Amino acid sequence: MTARIFGIAPSTRLRPSPYFEATRAEGVTSFTVYNRMLMPTGYGDPEGEYWRLINGVALWDVACERQVELRGPDAGRLAQILAARDLGKCAQGQGRYVALCDHAGTLINDPILLKLADDRFWLSIADSNILLWARAIADERRLNVTVSEPDVSPMAVQGPKAEDVAAAVFGDWVRGLRRFQFRHAAVEGIPVVVARSGWSKQGGFEFYLMDGSKGSQLWSIVREAGRPWEIGPGNPNHCERVEGGLLSYGGDTDDATNPFEVRLGRYVDLDVPDEVIGIAALRRIHAEGPRRHQLGVVLDGAAPVEPGFTWANIRQGGRKVGDMTTCVWSFRLRRNIGFALVARACAAGEDVEVVMGGRAVSGRLVDLPFVR
Repeated sequence: MTARIFGIAPSTRLRPSPYFEATRAEGVTSFTVYNRMLMPTGYGDPEGEYWRLINGVALWDVACERQVELRGPDAGRLAQILAARDLGKCAQGQGRYVALCDHAGTLINDPILLKLADDRFWLSIADSNILLWARAIADERRLNVTVSEPDVSPMAVQGPKAEDVAAAVFGDWVRGLRRFQFRHAAVEGIPVVVARSGWSKQGGFEFYLMDGSKGSQLWSIVREAGRPWEIGPGNPNHCERVEGGLLSYGGDTDDATNPFEVRLGRYVDLDVPDEVIGIAALRRIHAEGPRRHQLGVVLDGAAPVEPGFTWANIRQGGRKVGDMTTCVWSFRLRRNIGFALVARACAAGEDVEVVMGGRAVSGRLVDLPFVR
């Protein structure tokens, strides 16, 4: 069965990105909604776009990764109150992948935190309203900090040839940036922050555009600079991210998921101050052990299956033991693969059944990632 294609009606509830017109010119064929913004999800050639990312370089509109800016004397304190990771050694020009939790230790976002100055931070967020959350916490704690959404819109250049493209745009100094390091720069007068980061395992950069009126111009500059390396449009690639074991907040998590269940325990520092939101609950969960954990699942069958809109039940011995949270046809493995959020007693190597479209499909649990 082929999924029906629906149009998206214009609405002031939805925000087109600064790169919207550029992606239309590239032939974008589908969008999703992320942080109230349209995010391209394809350009009509899923397998070609996948191999472009694996072997070459792809240009993504990821302006939907909105920034929440913390600015003021208490910005650093608020950042630490929000994040369950110790930020004490995070220097200016560095970023950190952090877990944000509520008071029960439930994961509510997994942004990249960027430290622009001692009194200025960005949270480059996944799909949830952290602006509202951070403002509420700042007011509740009576902190001297302004919380806002600045005019900042990332684009990503990802793939093994991404460094060459970034160097062609900004200069060879970008080759010296380490993972999650960033630096202010400009190209043709357009202000950006250049960071070695991105939601793929192929490596690359994110260019944080700081003037939304220049989106099409920046896209054209990067597109032209990348021509020698056959750059082309793409998007945060579902197949590549599942193969590589990358978590999708909100897709692979529910309203009870804690960081330990989805392989984010190494980003939780249990000795951070007691005022960090959720840390008491996280200490208890760590001591008791989480109820679930995340594994991979490989389904039997040699033809792609169509994933649904909801999680799929995973059963062992006729009993539900968890859920498959995502499923995709792997172009490298030539199998249907997905993530399994299952009871802690379940282990890699065990056989399971996944209920999809009203029928049970046999499969096996495996360790993540699928592709190293």
